[in-house]
Amino acid sequence: MGVRFPQGHVEQGNPARCRKARTVRTPKTIEEKLTENISAEQADNATYTANTSAAEQETAAHTETTQAATKQNDTAHPEQGTSEETRAAAAATAPETAAEKGEENGIKFTDLGLDPRVLSALEEVGYEKPSPIQEQTIPLLLDGNDVVGLAQTGTGKTAAFALPALSRMAELADINGVSRDTQVLVLAPTRELALQVAEAFSSYATHMEDFTVLPIYGGSPYGPQLAGLRRGAQVVVGTPGRVIDHLNKGSLDLSNLQYLVLDEADEMLRMGFAEDVETILEGTPDAKQVALFSATMPTSIRKIAQQYLNDPTEVRVKTKTTTGANIRQRYMQVTHSHKLDAMTRVLEVENYDGIIVFVRTKKETEEVADKLKARGFQAAAINGDIPQQLRERTVDALRDGRIDILVATDVAARGLDVERISLVVNYDIPHDTESYVHRIGRTGRAGRDGEAILFVTPRERYMLRQIEKATRQKVEPMRMPTAQDVNANRKQRFAEQITETIETEDLNFFRKIIEDYENEHDTTAEDIAAALAVIAQQGRAFFLDENDDIARKSRAFADDTKDRGKRGPKKGRNHSDEGMVNYKLNVGRASRVKASAIVGALANEGGIKGSQIGSIDIRQHFTIVGLPEDLPKGFFDRLRDTKIAGEFINIRKDRGPQGGGGRSFRRNDRRDGGFRSRRDDHRGGRDDRRGKSHGKRY
Repeated sequence: MGVRFPQGHVEQGNPARCRKARTVRTPKTIEEKLTENISAEQADNATYTANTSAAEQETAAHTETTQAATKQNDTAHPEQGTSEETRAAAAATAPETAAEKGEENGIKFTDLGLDPRVLSALEEVGYEKPSPIQEQTIPLLLDGNDVVGLAQTGTGKTAAFALPALSRMAELADINGVSRDTQVLVLAPTRELALQVAEAFSSYATHMEDFTVLPIYGGSPYGPQLAGLRRGAQVVVGTPGRVIDHLNKGSLDLSNLQYLVLDEADEMLRMGFAEDVETILEGTPDAKQVALFSATMPTSIRKIAQQYLNDPTEVRVKTKTTTGANIRQRYMQVTHSHKLDAMTRVLEVENYDGIIVFVRTKKETEEVADKLKARGFQAAAINGDIPQQLRERTVDALRDGRIDILVATDVAARGLDVERISLVVNYDIPHDTESYVHRIGRTGRAGRDGEAILFVTPRERYMLRQIEKATRQKVEPMRMPTAQDVNANRKQRFAEQITETIETEDLNFFRKIIEDYENEHDTTAEDIAAALAVIAQQGRAFFLDENDDIARKSRAFADDTKDRGKRGPKKGRNHSDEGMVNYKLNVGRASRVKASAIVGALANEGGIKGSQIGSIDIRQHFTIVGLPEDLPKGFFDRLRDTKIAGEFINIRKDRGPQGGGGRSFRRNDRRDGGFRSRRDDHRGGRDDRRGKSHGKRY
């Protein structure tokens, strides 16, 4: 099939460089433009999308070594092994893909009109059948149409726009000769996705002469990017901000641009790149082809499609909200203060390879990683504050086994794809079900089985139900391993290490030393071995204390919080228990708050034990709670957004009543400086009868 060049466009009188001689209309559906051999029914039957987030290649090096490693990991999926994104798709939908093998739709890559050089690259890695988004989009783009593709990440959309773009470049090179001008620009929301797309282009262009793809993104030095642009790159993949920078510097010339792609357009706009995207679009030639891919179609995306795309065809790929069937999902109900113990116990009694632990804040990534390292685990943290080079080294260390655990936030882990990840731990439950699906999609890659564990505090049970409802899958309950479980596993592992060492190591040198010691000190080999084991422990206890087992306490706590009645004040408001400090919460009887809810919120969210909470005095509009003087680090940060009975608790130290008067006042009065309303001042009460004044209160 020959490449049909897009029709030229006439600029309007305004400087926006929008098309004039066309009517703005909603993109046509695929049924209106596709040929009969690609029916909507076939597309629906063949759909095998994944719910994982975009999985990216973390290194920008496109060397022969990288390509060889990539090809070695290839499977039968069209992009797998080259574009990290599609590994997620294949993994999360492996059972469905297997079922589809029995369905003969007759469509192969060789039927889509791709250039022979591109087909040769696909053939070398064993690709035959396109995914639904590829099957529907590639013919449209080869025919010169603008396209709006509605598809989740992990559906194979990278190949859907990369393969026809490369075919177009190859045919243009045959006609006009090889050009070093930038002919293809792909805009991506993150540097990880930019690297992934660049890697995909490089893999699909192995049979094209003098081809260069250059990723440009923030957080990376300008020098190599400027040098690459000076040498010439036919394909540039970049984040909007860095592309704007190079356009302003004059280092990126788009005057001969033929093909522009907006990948994950909704994510770009959500991240605040709307103005940058429009600036880039307005600065490109009118006679170009545009492909826009987005998981959703909000008004802002539709506006861009109407304004900057020429009569686009809309391609929709149905997506699932379910997670991969090869991922076992479990949850553990645990208090916040016991999460670390719960996780380390799970890691001790069950076998895993690589692990990602998701937390909510940047600070927590460092804290949790440090605590895991202190307990003997090989762990590291990544968050938005970590420099890109350090991030890449950290991910490489996880990939090659130098570290086993990566503690990350959702943003920092976006696009992360490491095949050896066999467990995802949701240390903090995500705020939405989509984030949950994206998180656990980091495991179960390339057809491997994966595990996902979710820590749920008693107050977060409703969020667990939302996850199950959205994904239409049951999350299995699991118990925290007991001290007895851990001790039995440690004993077994110790015995296995002894056996392995005896079978694989040369013991002659140390055997001679032990024999000499045994003879010289008149002791037994058993005592010597026991002494060496003590030395190896370096002062750490070998067994956990089974009489102080947090597993039992954690299970009992949930029942305890349900059964607690309202606890009245043990002492007056101006007094606190020894070692305790009174704190004030912005909820009271008017909010129908109960003592059990307060205990649950402070213990679960704050990370303290219920037994550490002292007296609770619930007033009409506020509550006074006694808490330990030595609260754990981060206690107030964790409670900053906590609500009880729908109200932010706004916890702070209680300074007691000022100017007398035991009554409270409305919350709005406190926010406006703490003055009571005129009505309250004249309401009259016991303190008024005693002649006390009512002044400023906190």
